[in-house]
Amino acid sequence: MKGELTLMAVHAHPDDEALFTGGVLARCAARGIETVVVTCTGGELGFGPRGVTPGEPGHDPGEVARIRRRDLEESCRILGVTHLERLGYHDSGMTGWPQNSAPGAFASVPTAEASTRLGELMELYRPDVVVTYDADGFYGHPDHVQAHRITVAATDATGIPSKLYYVTVPRSALAGFVELASSYGVALPGWLEGASELGTEDALIAAGVDCSEVVATKFAALGAHRSQEDIAFFIDLGLPLYSEIFSVEHYVRARDRTGAGLPEEDLFAGLA
Repeated sequence: MKGELTLMAVHAHPDDEALFTGGVLARCAARGIETVVVTCTGGELGFGPRGVTPGEPGHDPGEVARIRRRDLEESCRILGVTHLERLGYHDSGMTGWPQNSAPGAFASVPTAEASTRLGELMELYRPDVVVTYDADGFYGHPDHVQAHRITVAATDATGIPSKLYYVTVPRSALAGFVELASSYGVALPGWLEGASELGTEDALIAAGVDCSEVVATKFAALGAHRSQEDIAFFIDLGLPLYSEIFSVEHYVRARDRTGAGLPEEDLFAGLA
């Protein structure tokens, strides 16, 4: 009989577990809560050695996947993740890339097929709380959107988790991050150019989880993914500035069977 509390985080690529939910995962580990990270793709279309991108000479998707698997395993070790599961789908690439619809690409896999596989993992681990992305995948990435779809479908089909959350950033905090990073002379990545349209309206945020006690662990887990240039941006902030910006993780509550009041400071409110 299941006794301990369990968190399941469903992510699209290696590095998403640290970037989006590293604080909550490390916080759960420190509390003795079981954690399951499900990574849907191998991240084959990420950066290769020396920053080469798909289609450039020297980019080998198979080799990139091997590197990112190693990085993922190290990140999960740092975060104290109890179980790591890989669905094994192929990275679909960024929005508009021809790989979006390639055979085997995660974004092109029927939702029913992938959600059934995820549902089997929910049956195995019986998570009390599940976290993933919102319907827009936070910033529109097709693999993030698909991860959202299959997580909602698996949650509804199994009825197992008591709570389902979407990771997000309050728009006020995102604007503050851009302003603070700019004041330090930090060059922002391209996906932050439309920051005013990212994130969630503050009034819709259900949970703000203080991860300040484990933010150094989250930062170290990101460091395991240094092979990816977009992650290098966060690492190059340095721990003091990173901690100032990313010590709280925010979530929208999409499903709840506990009746816990809002706002929450703990995803397990109503359960523990």
